[in-house]
Amino acid sequence: MKKILIIGAGGQIGSELVPHLRSIYGNNNVVAADISIEKCKHLAEDGPFEALDVLDKDHYIEIVRKYKIDTLFNLVALLSATGEKNPELAWKINIGALTNSLNIAKDNGCAVFTPSSIGAFGKDTPKDKTPQDTLQRSNTTIYGVCKVTGELLSDYYFHRFGVDTRSVRFPGLISYVTLPGGGTTDYAVEIYYDAIRKQSFTCNVKAGTYMDMMYMPDALKAVVELMEADPTKLKHRNSFNIASMSFDPEEIAAEIRKHVPAFKMDYEIDPVKQAIADSWPNSMDDTCAREEWGWKPDYGLEKMTTDMLVKVKEKFDKGLIK
Repeated sequence: MKKILIIGAGGQIGSELVPHLRSIYGNNNVVAADISIEKCKHLAEDGPFEALDVLDKDHYIEIVRKYKIDTLFNLVALLSATGEKNPELAWKINIGALTNSLNIAKDNGCAVFTPSSIGAFGKDTPKDKTPQDTLQRSNTTIYGVCKVTGELLSDYYFHRFGVDTRSVRFPGLISYVTLPGGGTTDYAVEIYYDAIRKQSFTCNVKAGTYMDMMYMPDALKAVVELMEADPTKLKHRNSFNIASMSFDPEEIAAEIRKHVPAFKMDYEIDPVKQAIADSWPNSMDDTCAREEWGWKPDYGLEKMTTDMLVKVKEKFDKGLIK
């Protein structure tokens, strides 16, 4: 990777991936793009930024050629719970962004990273230590349908046209930098803010609901390691299971109480999010990622919780959030 374009740069992953990649490859070599500069002002201050509607293919091509881009990070997506409110829009945006990215990559010699998700699995997928290659047809969300489509389409462009497509299936991502954006795993971010704000939290998924989760520093590390991996060692491409930790609401609450002893949690179940969570794996088997490109996470629940609470408290103390 020498000249990188990140579309959807203002989202949960992009807002942290852009500065991370700029710290590695240089500010001027990482172009951030999103539909509006409003939520991306901090990214525009540190390096090149372009306002882009990713469905405008001509403008997309113009930016790729302007900066001589060799690697595309397609992070544009409506998330799981948000997508269920407007499935048609979710398909239009998620698949439209991917299709344009793949065709532009094909015609301009670019590599493409497009994140997949635990949402690519469905209710009939094995729940525990979900294999790399397994049943994905029983998906019940438009988000998941888009992710499965994206995996297959990216593999097709690799085999048919030689496009260097790569991807990981992200677990739920936990970060103190960006606030949640409509995902089923968002409770695992919100709980830390409420632990500091009011020492209590109302959880919208049931006790005993296990889902794979990952701290954002590990997610950023995985992206770079995969995109820099020797392609001759990759037996899989779209997409690798990567795992770090799996817990239910009671376990994360117990970990928080080690730091905030008065913390209390109750439940008010969101039936849409619960149904989505129930269709997803409890945990994924990431053996292929470990063997093919050396994946290994740095954070578990204990280490992540310590860091999250410190960082979230700092945001409150500085008046960055209320």
